[in-house]
Amino acid sequence: MSDCSNDTTTLVTSKPATEEVKSNSEESTMAQESPKNSAAEIPVTSNGEADDAHEHGFNRDLKRSLPAGLGLSETQITSHGFESTKEGVIEAGAFQGSPAPPLPSVMSPSRVAASRLAQQGSDLIVPAGGQRTHTKSGPVILADETKNPAMEKLELVRKWSLNTYKCTRQIISEKLGRGSRTVDLELEAQIDILRDNKKKYENILKLAQTLSTQLFQMVHTQRQLGDAFADLSLKSLELHEEFGYNADTQKLLAKNGETLLGAINFFIASVNTLVNKTIEDTLMTVKQYESARIEYDAYRTDLEELNLGPRDANTLPKIEQSQHLFQAHKEKYDKMRNDVSIKLKFLEENKKLFHT
Repeated sequence: MSDCSNDTTTLVTSKPATEEVKSNSEESTMAQESPKNSAAEIPVTSNGEADDAHEHGFNRDLKRSLPAGLGLSETQITSHGFESTKEGVIEAGAFQGSPAPPLPSVMSPSRVAASRLAQQGSDLIVPAGGQRTHTKSGPVILADETKNPAMEKLELVRKWSLNTYKCTRQIISEKLGRGSRTVDLELEAQIDILRDNKKKYENILKLAQTLSTQLFQMVHTQRQLGDAFADLSLKSLELHEEFGYNADTQKLLAKNGETLLGAINFFIASVNTLVNKTIEDTLMTVKQYESARIEYDAYRTDLEELNLGPRDANTLPKIEQSQHLFQAHKEKYDKMRNDVSIKLKFLEENKKLFHT
């Protein structure tokens, strides 16, 4: 220990002032680079005192190994750790006061430790208030992808366009006599009768409305004429009885006309309900039935064309898809046909009630 102190004192006294300034600057740089771990790594002897023997021996060996003319403050030892991305720089300056503790060795964390630290950090959630809360780690469940409304609308437009194309092709082929159509003879006859009856009822309704308007005007005229005869009977003493008799007749005709007008208005309301509500609702169902029939025939034709073609790996999925669509439209067609039959029976019952 005395030899190390003498060597260090000789080195301090032999240094020029410029080297001392340089040493101080280098020590400040070293203090900025590692300010955290210097105090925690000071070796301690069994008596609780700092172990300086190791550092004095290190400085003595370093001085002996330096070439002549090179100061101790100008020495920099750079050590690279194994697989380390950092480098530690040890700068040896003038020994003044208490010796500086040795720099701790730089250790690169392993990949396993880094992954564990990342997992622990992911379990911490920092809310807006700045306080961290721990969440329970568990299996991550991915939510279903949200559907894009634009893509859904585009898919609906595509299906509608394809369906419209097939139905239009079926209608044109039927009008040209090239395609076949499904016909229910009994139901088609009832539908034709219903359409013809609707036209007749509409004509009756129009005439009844005209009669009601004219009868209303006639009743109003008869009432005014009765008032005029009654006024004349009071002013003309010679024709008092005749004018009085005519006034009573016109008033009686006006009263009976009002009764007839009420009956005609009730008839108009009943026929209007029958034509514009009941029959119209049935015809709307008939239109839906006809649309379902066209779709059914269109998909039936497609299925027949695919069945007539070759069966291979490319056509079998198309045939299965066409079979599925054909079955769906067949069920729709049967349902609409049953609805039309039920509403036609309901109309027949209303006719019986109307006649009674």
